[in-house]
Amino acid sequence: MVVVAMLLGGAGLRAVQLQALDSQAFAAEAAAKMQSTRELPATRGSITDRNGVVMAATEPAMIISIDPDMVRTNGADKRYAMSAKKQEEAAAAPDAVAEILVKHLGGKKQTYLDLIATPDSRYEIVERKVPADVYTAIQADMKLGIDQDRRRPWFGVFADPDPIRVYPNRSVASNVLGFMNAEGEGAGGLEYSLEEGLRGTPGQTTYDRSTYGRIPLGTNVMTPAVDGNSYTLTIDSDMQWMAEQALADGVREAGAKTGKLVMMNTKTGELLALANYPSYDSTNPGAAEEEDRGNRAVTEVYEPGSVQKVLTMAALADSGLVTPATKVVVPPRIASGGGYVRDSFDHGTINLTARGIVAQSSNIGTIQLARQLPKAELSRYLQEFGLGTKPGTGLPGESTGVVPGADMADYTRDQIAFGQGLSVNAIQMAAAVSAAVNGGVYHQPRLIRSATTSDGTPIELPTPESRRVISEDASSMVVEMMESVITLNDSRAIPGYRTIGKSGTAQRFDPACKCYNGFTASFVGAAPAEDPQIVVYVVLDQPTNGNLGSRLALPVVNNVLSLALPRFHVAPSTAEAPELPLTFD
Repeated sequence: MVVVAMLLGGAGLRAVQLQALDSQAFAAEAAAKMQSTRELPATRGSITDRNGVVMAATEPAMIISIDPDMVRTNGADKRYAMSAKKQEEAAAAPDAVAEILVKHLGGKKQTYLDLIATPDSRYEIVERKVPADVYTAIQADMKLGIDQDRRRPWFGVFADPDPIRVYPNRSVASNVLGFMNAEGEGAGGLEYSLEEGLRGTPGQTTYDRSTYGRIPLGTNVMTPAVDGNSYTLTIDSDMQWMAEQALADGVREAGAKTGKLVMMNTKTGELLALANYPSYDSTNPGAAEEEDRGNRAVTEVYEPGSVQKVLTMAALADSGLVTPATKVVVPPRIASGGGYVRDSFDHGTINLTARGIVAQSSNIGTIQLARQLPKAELSRYLQEFGLGTKPGTGLPGESTGVVPGADMADYTRDQIAFGQGLSVNAIQMAAAVSAAVNGGVYHQPRLIRSATTSDGTPIELPTPESRRVISEDASSMVVEMMESVITLNDSRAIPGYRTIGKSGTAQRFDPACKCYNGFTASFVGAAPAEDPQIVVYVVLDQPTNGNLGSRLALPVVNNVLSLALPRFHVAPSTAEAPELPLTFD
């Protein structure tokens, strides 16, 4: 009796513990098992061009999943024995659900049946990046159910947000925009460098769920997602497409390996077009070679060749050492570094003005003039023009290039004068020439025009750097000398506009052999000569159908400039270009 009493007493105490003391703990544990927590993804911000044309955006899509156990039982509550009708539904459900998935997602029925048969699983992914309207159609068929009358629906197919990143213009500006990886993160271009701002902050929802889904009057706590920032670029997408087509044609005609094109507003530093060839399609980056998925205009460095003479003359003019009419007796060759430098054309002793040296692209004459400028000053001017530092466009992988310092050898100074012995990227060079011809002010290249939060609040962006490099008078002299390049040959002109330009043909340094191998052909053009507003710079790497920038790159520059000038409302010239002396007696 004593033992029985003790047992009954213990049972009573346990009952009191369970019903009175631990009831809240057990209730909380049961409630937790009923709750589901899901992440609410933020919508990635959009990227538009300067005119509001969408270049990258996010569209609603879903990740389709199944609860294999729920499909096999068609959502029957396992706490109770199945009725005859429930058994009928459970037997028919796997085949019916598989048929619905095949109908809307494609694929093989057996693949879905195998997923449904997965043992001890409550979650299997069926398909990612499914358009929202497709999931809506799947749900509509699921609700029809076994009798097609919506009274006995099918259960077990679910969806969560899985947005699709779309690029409406496909390959246009892909090397600028970049692309997304399989994890939904930016993996190239601005998608990568602006990842933190574009992606936003995910939210979260917690709710009570039963066998049949969410409980309408149960717990429902939501922390909303904060969508990503949106960015407006300085790029004009239509002009970008035209530039890409012109560059592609130029690369093919030159038999070049690659090409790059930079179009810039000389007054602001805004990049209006930034083309690469070969390029790729942002919607299918895996189809392209890895080296074509970057942006060569900021990553690749090269020796600029005679386009560099623009900067050499700018430094000399600003230092008061040269005017366009400066007279130079140019010999057939000039000693430098234990050897001789010659011009690309054979000649004896000739008399050229500084204007003529630029027009004829005389290496010898440029060296003669540059030797008047202290090496430290030449290096300083080039650095003030933006060479030797990252341009700061916001694109990943920007290179700095190399500008030798004040302690450079004399022969290095000679090489730099005509565009060898230093390295640059295409955006650096376009920005430097812009500064030389726009009145003398360097404007940091600019790719992002504005940004806003998801609610439209403007985001303050860093102010691009601007600084005066040369005087207005020196800049005017540079423009005059560059116009002589165009007037030298009537075929170089653009109808209706006075233009200026400079060609470049440089030996190409090959890091594989650590030697010079092949050429880089380039041309920079700007217009109108009276007040240069747009610069276009084209660089063709390793051409095989010749090597002169004036023959290979100039046609591309003129093609693009002739489209850009009226598009950006640049008024035609009202006077003819003057014919100024290139030689003297």
